[in-house]
Amino acid sequence: MVTEVINGNELHKIDPVFGQVSFDNHEQIVFCNDKDTGLKAIIGIHNTVLGPALGGTRMWKYANEWEALNDVLRLSRGMSYKSAITGLNLGGGKAVIIGDSKTEKTPEMIRKFGQYVHSLSGKYITAEDVGTTTQDMDMIREITPYVTGVSIEKGGSGNPSPVTAYGVYMGMKAAARYQFGSENLGGKKILVQGIGHVGETLVEYLAKEGADVQITDINQARIEEVASKYGVKIFTGPDLYAADVDIYSPCALGATINDDTINKIKAKVIAGAANNQLANETVHGQILKDRGILYAPDFLINAGGIINVYAEIVGYDSAEAMRRTENIYNTTLEIFSFSEQNHITTQAAAMSIAQQRIDDRKKENAAK
Repeated sequence: MVTEVINGNELHKIDPVFGQVSFDNHEQIVFCNDKDTGLKAIIGIHNTVLGPALGGTRMWKYANEWEALNDVLRLSRGMSYKSAITGLNLGGGKAVIIGDSKTEKTPEMIRKFGQYVHSLSGKYITAEDVGTTTQDMDMIREITPYVTGVSIEKGGSGNPSPVTAYGVYMGMKAAARYQFGSENLGGKKILVQGIGHVGETLVEYLAKEGADVQITDINQARIEEVASKYGVKIFTGPDLYAADVDIYSPCALGATINDDTINKIKAKVIAGAANNQLANETVHGQILKDRGILYAPDFLINAGGIINVYAEIVGYDSAEAMRRTENIYNTTLEIFSFSEQNHITTQAAAMSIAQQRIDDRKKENAAK
């Protein structure tokens, strides 16, 4: 008999799901594995009180499976609050596929993933995210109806990134109004971190308004292309978090506001498209508040994408999707006021209002 001695640093792995720090009473976690296609995926369903769990599928080369699990738990939870605060009758879900989307993704893998989505009978509805595309969603639609973000040619709403960017832009303008006294971003120094589809469209909006935009991304060719296209600057400083700017806009991956970065930040507003920007919502949200930095909650202002794909479920047109996304401006101002009146962080204010909507619906359902 072999006795395994567990190192103290590994003890958290004894409870790999329910014991995860990011586990928040999730309803269901589905682990998907297919040897033939190389698929290794996790679907996280956080809450379905308001409706089916809708959220994108992210393909990323995670360092390990623990990192992937933590990501899907955090992202699916965020989707619950995103839908709730935006007034959508949707729950929160998300999926991650472990692997490099540039070198490991195949049509066979994507279709196999579609089979796993279909096996949940509509409890989870997928969409595109980092590392997946509208074309991938079209392939999944061949397997299951439980997918959004399908191409316009196939009857869907297409790439949601431009609508996501518009919502972030609206949230940023609301934050500028609250912090600086004017929503006008002309002349404001804004650093956009991450120039993907959403980041580029946001840069376009900001450049057109006359903002002083700097951009940064891990892909040097990409930032040179975007800088040239919109006439914006490439950030060249030694530390982007200490940049002398008015607004910091994180549009890459999450947790960029953490113990190492938070006290360096000079910006007076943080408003970006990335999910889960605060590594620790409670601790880092409070530090930002204490430092007088206005944080626009990410799940609030980046909700344009889900508003756009929700159209495929309820049937409104693109003009209505943009109108609803524009309303993020008003909702953001309401959250800031609620935060100030109740002496809580903006993150806590947004989560409180979202959770209240979920709780109210839960009571309604129980009374039926």
